[in-house]
Amino acid sequence: MGPMAGPVIREADFVQSVADALQFISYYHPADYIEHLGRAWEREQSPAAKDAIAQILTNSRMCAEGRRPICQDTGIVNVFVRAGMDLRWDTELGLQEMVDAGVRRGYLDPDNRLRPSIVADALFARKNTGDNTPAVVHVELVPGGKVEVTVAAKGGGSENKARFKMLDPSDSIVDWVLATVPEMGAGWCPPGMLGIGVGGTADKAMVMAKESLMDPIDMHELLERGPANKLEELRIELYGKVNALGIGAQGLGGLTTVLDVKVRTFPTHAASKPVAMIPNCAATRHARFVLDGSGPVALDPPPLDAWPDVQWRPSADSRRVNLDALTREEVKGWKPGQTLLLSGRMLTGRDAAHKRLAELLNAGKALPPGVDLKNRVIYYVGPVDAVRDEAVGPAGPTTATRMDKFTDLMLEKTGLFAMIGKAERGPVAIEAIRKHEAAYLIAIGGAAYLVSKAIRSARVIAFEDLGMEAIYEFEVRDMPVTVAVDSRGESVHRTGPALWGERIRALKIPVRVA
Repeated sequence: MGPMAGPVIREADFVQSVADALQFISYYHPADYIEHLGRAWEREQSPAAKDAIAQILTNSRMCAEGRRPICQDTGIVNVFVRAGMDLRWDTELGLQEMVDAGVRRGYLDPDNRLRPSIVADALFARKNTGDNTPAVVHVELVPGGKVEVTVAAKGGGSENKARFKMLDPSDSIVDWVLATVPEMGAGWCPPGMLGIGVGGTADKAMVMAKESLMDPIDMHELLERGPANKLEELRIELYGKVNALGIGAQGLGGLTTVLDVKVRTFPTHAASKPVAMIPNCAATRHARFVLDGSGPVALDPPPLDAWPDVQWRPSADSRRVNLDALTREEVKGWKPGQTLLLSGRMLTGRDAAHKRLAELLNAGKALPPGVDLKNRVIYYVGPVDAVRDEAVGPAGPTTATRMDKFTDLMLEKTGLFAMIGKAERGPVAIEAIRKHEAAYLIAIGGAAYLVSKAIRSARVIAFEDLGMEAIYEFEVRDMPVTVAVDSRGESVHRTGPALWGERIRALKIPVRVA
């Protein structure tokens, strides 16, 4: 007698489940992340870091209630598929094609449009595909009659901080991690997670690091019960020592840089010790579902009481700034760490727009009509498209260091006063800011929906073909930002972590979750 027929997975069910999962993770943080971040907020002693975490938590609840993206960067889709060898597929599409059909449906949903960030031809044309396809798919065949699918959306800011090293077998992983994390800067939007893969080959280590980020956050429970093996001892050691660096939320200096550290291992060559490390940002987005042939899945949202009672409000000593009447003298009066509430008109522009503007400036040509940056502020952002009555969708900052190479040219040739982004600036940009007596401001990465509520109108004024990278003009009211680099070149991303790292060491502040 031949083998019994296994469960049938229908194409329509698979595609719809992927689409639904991508919508779900765009506006729901995993409950374990919220719980651990809430604990971090309660114990944080750095005012700047505590404020940043409060913005992230407030934004998270707003997104859950409003069903809009946690972050403007809705990510590159990563899918891990564990397919049972007893099941059958009822589909005309291959697995990659089915995943991409789900991505397309999920990202183009008119009720909650997600930002397409994927560009085809990574080397040359880099033209946006318009629907966030293709996804990166990993497949494993396993015994059984079910298919388990883990869907994640990985932001570019954190993905860009992925690191890999072929260590010698006798080298210390702890030493490498502690040397590498400070070099990563804050563009990965801490507090988040570190996923570490050790062993196998270079590619295997990287995949393990990525997949480990989908594991449940359980550091609180691990610290309470204590380690049961050497791998858990390593996780606790790395968690404590990374937090003791004092990098803190958004790199502003504080007690919590990571909420958890995950480590996966695989046998490797006797001559090798491949180690990969990938961070997950404050917009941690992933979900797992199982199809058994009974139809598409429905994911259960976290209850609203999973969020701590944190309602961010601007501090009473925040300084209000009228962007339409901004002067050089006012910019020179801003102090590092100071909170500003911006109102008025600003322009946006990020990687592709800066490249085009630089080409025009270097050629002595006029900038496009409407792109007048004299005495103005530019915001490094690629927003989500608006839905319903929104002026613009979630519109948080992108990593500013990618614009460092253009900073001196922009400040010298356009009369620009200030820039808004996230994370630190490099030495070239800081020197340009000091030389031109400009300033660099940060908005909180991971608070994109909260930030968008300050944007009252938005219109594309140049480079519309670039999609989300076009130049917009925003009109804002009380948009919260922090002075990160002042006109003298002092950076809070240098002073904050140095101060809090020293405090943690000198005062022996506990860095473990109680």
